[in-house]
Amino acid sequence: MVNKEKIKEAVTLLLEGIGEDVNREGLKDTPDRIARMYEEIFAGMDQKSSEHLAKTFHAENNEIVLEKDIVFYSMCEHHLMPFYGKAHVAYIPDGKVVGLSKIARTVEVYARRLQIQEQMGAQIADALMDELGAKGAMVMIEAEHMCMTMRGVKKPGSKTVTIVTRGAFAEDEKLQNSFYHMLQRS
Repeated sequence: MVNKEKIKEAVTLLLEGIGEDVNREGLKDTPDRIARMYEEIFAGMDQKSSEHLAKTFHAENNEIVLEKDIVFYSMCEHHLMPFYGKAHVAYIPDGKVVGLSKIARTVEVYARRLQIQEQMGAQIADALMDELGAKGAMVMIEAEHMCMTMRGVKKPGSKTVTIVTRGAFAEDEKLQNSFYHMLQRS
């Protein structure tokens, strides 16, 4: 649960720490705005993927289900700076499927936390395996990290790509190739 009062105190200290006048017109309401923003950005801290993956539908089709180009925004736990991009999430059902919006909601649960990209992909894949009993899951995340764009190495436009495979996807290169082929289609 986000503690807005602590966030407001912290933002006030931060502003003072960088030499700002916290009473000037443009900054008077900034601590409150930041507290409300953090409540939204970190909403995934209080959510579980099981909330979204619980309702399933019977389906005989045991082929690949792919939801691609799921846009997300997250916050790097190392620098408290945003990283954002697209997640491509696939799973192989074992007699039951979940509504497509629930896959995007699952991405949001994990994106709306202090996070690292590598962990986020694994959490999404594990949720599909655990909650749906999927035969396999594969997650590819492509993201730009502001900690590399605005500071440090300063390389805007560079993307980090991570891939996680579970179950049948981890065991079968042909399934992995099918995933990549599906991503290339419009």
